Amino acid sequence: MPEHKIIPLHYETLIKIFELDGFVVKREKGDHIIMTKAGIKRPLVIKTSPRLVPVTHIRTNMTTAGMTRERFFQLLEKEG
Repeated sequence: MPEHKIIPLHYETLIKIFELDGFVVKREKGDHIIMTKAGIKRPLVIKTSPRLVPVTHIRTNMTTAGMTRERFFQLLEKEG
């Protein structure tokens, strides 16, 4: 299986990916969207500005969510 590369994504796409994994939008504060999931201790924070979320922020949220690269790309394909 070829290795996929994580690229900057629109924040709405990223929100949908994490929603498919069971996260829900808990609240919005300024340009930050806070998402939570039962069993995950820390909330995910997704910035809406700039609209494209940098790769470093995507990877940080994946680590916080306990999400593997494989799972990320599976959900990205479903969302797409």
